[in-house]
Amino acid sequence: MFTGLVESLGTVKAVADAPAGRTLVVAEPTLAPQLALGESVAVNGACLTVVKVDGGAFAFEAGFETLARTNLGELRVGDRVNLERALRVGDALGGHFVTGHVDCVGRIAERVPSGDWQTVWFEFPAGFDDLLVPKGSVAVDGVSLTVVDAEKDRFSVMLIPHTLAVTTLGGKGVGGAVNIETDMLAKYVQKQLKPS
Repeated sequence: MFTGLVESLGTVKAVADAPAGRTLVVAEPTLAPQLALGESVAVNGACLTVVKVDGGAFAFEAGFETLARTNLGELRVGDRVNLERALRVGDALGGHFVTGHVDCVGRIAERVPSGDWQTVWFEFPAGFDDLLVPKGSVAVDGVSLTVVDAEKDRFSVMLIPHTLAVTTLGGKGVGGAVNIETDMLAKYVQKQLKPS
């Protein structure tokens, strides 16, 4: 479980195909020494397990299911990724409950500057529009955000200068892939309201 408050930006140091997926090595020298083998870390919002720590870098293995449902399969050496360690009992919950189980990959459709702020529109695949409501929570690349407007195939958020500066959302252009995790409560409500 995570909060959607990104702790740091890491840099992809290596990507290697594996028999059942791929291995990602991420460099972040401040965070790496704090990590233990088997620990969960959200990488662009996808919950992954640390399988190796080596100096200022750490490695994850992503299976085919994870690669199919996230933007991790598009990562290349040099790309930046949002990182957040798992929530611990007693930690402050400043964002919202984020599971790290990405629902779909969306794309940046439009960026509308307003001074130092930006309204960003994200397109998403069919079937998720019932899970997004204005003033509801959404995690985009692991960043806890508030939905401004929600339409059938896209939604918008307002990004403050801090978020633009310290997450991947500040550097991705129109067409860039993002991991979208809708609010956990919305999923359970949707399931209960669906006809049997």
